[in-house]
Amino acid sequence: MGLHADSAEDPATASNFREAVSSHLHLDVDVDFDTQTISGVNRISMECLTDGLKQVILDVHEALTIKKVTTQRTRDVDFKIEPFDIYGQSLVLTFPQAFAKNEKFDVEIEFVTSPSPGVCWLEPPQTTDKKLPLMYTQGQAVLNRSFFPCQDTPAIKVTFSANVKVPDGFTPLMSANKMSTGEKPNRKGETDCFFFEQEVPIPVYLVAMAVGDFVSAEIGPRSKVWAERSMLDKAAAELRGDVEEFLLAGEQLFGEYVWTKYDILVMPPSFPFGGMENPCLTFITPCNIVGDKSQNKVVIHEISHSWFGNLVTNASWSDFWLNEGFTMYAQRRIEEKMYGKAYMCLEAATGQALLNRHIDREGTDHPLTKLRVVIDRGVDPDDTYNETPYEKGFCFLSYLCSLVGSVEVFDVFLKAYVDKFKYKSVLSEDFFDFFLEYFPRLRDEKVDEKPGLEFVATWLNKPGRSPYCPDLSDKKELTAEAERAAEIICDGRRKGSEAPDMSLWKAYSVLYFLDEVASKSPLPAGCMKKLADTYPFLSASHNSEILLRWCEVVIKNDAGNFFQDVRSFMKSQGKLKYTKPLYSEMTRGSDAVRHLAVEIFRETRESLHVQVREYVASLLKDAGLLV
Repeated sequence: MGLHADSAEDPATASNFREAVSSHLHLDVDVDFDTQTISGVNRISMECLTDGLKQVILDVHEALTIKKVTTQRTRDVDFKIEPFDIYGQSLVLTFPQAFAKNEKFDVEIEFVTSPSPGVCWLEPPQTTDKKLPLMYTQGQAVLNRSFFPCQDTPAIKVTFSANVKVPDGFTPLMSANKMSTGEKPNRKGETDCFFFEQEVPIPVYLVAMAVGDFVSAEIGPRSKVWAERSMLDKAAAELRGDVEEFLLAGEQLFGEYVWTKYDILVMPPSFPFGGMENPCLTFITPCNIVGDKSQNKVVIHEISHSWFGNLVTNASWSDFWLNEGFTMYAQRRIEEKMYGKAYMCLEAATGQALLNRHIDREGTDHPLTKLRVVIDRGVDPDDTYNETPYEKGFCFLSYLCSLVGSVEVFDVFLKAYVDKFKYKSVLSEDFFDFFLEYFPRLRDEKVDEKPGLEFVATWLNKPGRSPYCPDLSDKKELTAEAERAAEIICDGRRKGSEAPDMSLWKAYSVLYFLDEVASKSPLPAGCMKKLADTYPFLSASHNSEILLRWCEVVIKNDAGNFFQDVRSFMKSQGKLKYTKPLYSEMTRGSDAVRHLAVEIFRETRESLHVQVREYVASLLKDAGLLV
């Protein structure tokens, strides 16, 4: 019996991937910083799935210029570019002779790509070292069509290889498990280039490249950290030893790590994500390198994608929770295994607080609070990004775990799920079928139809809060003091001297405290000064998660004396997770806070990733702050 995903439609792709499917990509490209272009060819190995095929449709973008198309049959293939959507176009290839069902063929496309949402070029002032420019690609969700012509859908998977030539003084990196230099000649016969190969099939959005003045250091037996020179020693000290422990814990829980190596690239401050799980080369924000390993949980999250997202992938962006909800659950199982249940529960509670704030902002009937998001033609999947697939997905898996009787039994099930669907793309229904097949008692009890907890009608398709929340009460051994501190700080009649010393607290206890303060804001008169005087380290922290929450408290309390803290934090990074909620909060604030939002955006807009820049501009326009 086939998968539901085998017939799934993907409205976010123009490609006719149900008629001809890609199996391998070979990129042979030159990276030119002077012209800010990547030029070369993409040779796509394909198989015809229907008889008499005369057209192949691929995803492209207006930033791409198509020069020529050939196949092994003919030196020239007719092609035309047609409109598709706001985030892409259709490349229609018409062949002089039809292909037969099961026939395999290669299409070679010569192209040039310029700056685009998926191909980011940074001038030296935008980098960490501020000496040489830097380029990186970001494929998720539908952006690799602006990097190279392809079937840009998570419903199919490909292997890839690449020859990459870069100027002297630069090093290219790719999401590949093999890398060499000077061995494999490129299309011009030149050997002074780099060669990459990814032997594990991946969705196209995970093909990633970065080019810069990168150097590396070993941080484990199968891991290196790459960074610009001034960041390398600090990054290596932060990550050394931890990464291998995370990998071993993941393997014990979820099965073999099939990717051979796990390297990390520390990105420039403008990188808009906490991490991007590109196989064999996770991209992380420098916000994670804080000196005390407190943000290494981001690496646990990205490592967890090695099983959930990269190995088993959502076949449609509507089912993004299959990537992120599973990964949140896996991350927290690794945390529990390594740091204990109290720590895991506290970390999960901070995540649930972010979800609740999102739902409070958007409303319990907002369609983006559904676990399965409806993505029709005209909807950019990137515009649906929020906390819901992460945290509501975590709640759903926690609910399923409660049904099976023990977390250990659910661990064994998840390992079986990965083994069953590895190298494939799936829909929610494929997961549900496997769950009920694996637990026949639950199938017979029809747990998927239990009123108020129906898998499809409620969990997938109903907006609002999760119908089940896991028991996180074990966090109390780490939160009792934080709750006491918040009660004192938020009470206008009590003095800061009564509050407990916070200097030796773990980071998540501090985050929990700040979440409590934010939930009680705006505070009574004098309490904001009491908070700052009692805990002056908050505004001076190097931990971006602490600074995010400190800035939120400042904004909610219209605390003009601390607006500079908000300005400094927003200038120091461009991470979407931080930028989006703070600007959203500012647009609902006082006139002074709203004015601050406009000032900060004008000062930082050129350093922001184009997607973040466009999102903030739209938010400020909707609030009447920009014309």
